[in-house]
Amino acid sequence: MKKAELALLGVTVFWGFTFPAMKVSLDYFPPILFLTYRFALASLLLLLIFGRKVLKRETFKEGFILGLTLFFGHGFQIVGLKYTTVSNSAFITSLYVVFTPFIAYFMLGEKVTRRDLNSLALAVIGLYLISGAGTSINYGDFLTLLCAVSFAFQIVLVHKFGEKDYLSLNFWQLFWNFVFSAVFALAFEEPVSPKEILPWAGVVYTAVFATVIAFTVQLKYQRYTTAQRAALIYSSEPVFGSLAAYLTLGETLSLRGYLGAALIMSGILNEVRKK
Repeated sequence: MKKAELALLGVTVFWGFTFPAMKVSLDYFPPILFLTYRFALASLLLLLIFGRKVLKRETFKEGFILGLTLFFGHGFQIVGLKYTTVSNSAFITSLYVVFTPFIAYFMLGEKVTRRDLNSLALAVIGLYLISGAGTSINYGDFLTLLCAVSFAFQIVLVHKFGEKDYLSLNFWQLFWNFVFSAVFALAFEEPVSPKEILPWAGVVYTAVFATVIAFTVQLKYQRYTTAQRAALIYSSEPVFGSLAAYLTLGETLSLRGYLGAALIMSGILNEVRKK
């Protein structure tokens, strides 16, 4: 692998280990309050590192829109994580790869192919199995599914706003994510400030490594490889998430769950292999 692709693989590892970090922190924080702390710290660090370069006015409105999609994406994800396993959350979140072509069809007029439909079919069957193969979907898995749809909207909108400055766009989307999270947390959640180190370590890890470092490295190195290879690398995120769940929490899936995860990954890999 080239240096750029190794860097992107490192980003994907950071993202994978985000899932158990959030899961553990939820024992101490209300979910949206956790996001408030995470994105407040991430926004502050970006501002300290890059200064006025991130405060461009021309990306303010687009950052607001992207921040809204990220708020729904991360909000559904972290609330869903309270009611499902780390592995389920990681695999179901990754379905944004499969949903993106369908969102792009409605928003950008891009054609939906037979491969897209096949990928969706594999992913839906995998979701059914990983969620327990019952007559109804697990509540946490359902919220995580909404998270994947929200992230698919964010990806399509980033493509739509592609001519804008990405560094500034990244700052504004993270900043508005913080604002939306703070408003929701103040209105509906109890403000808490744990004395234990562990939950704050989750905040720092997700803000510094999974947000500031990961997004900055992504912006710097993704242009040195193809979009197809980058997508293939990112599709390994649920694998690292499941591995992180096993290493840190001792969490494993059932045989049916692993079959569902394999089908979800098949759908994702089938999608990213598109020309």
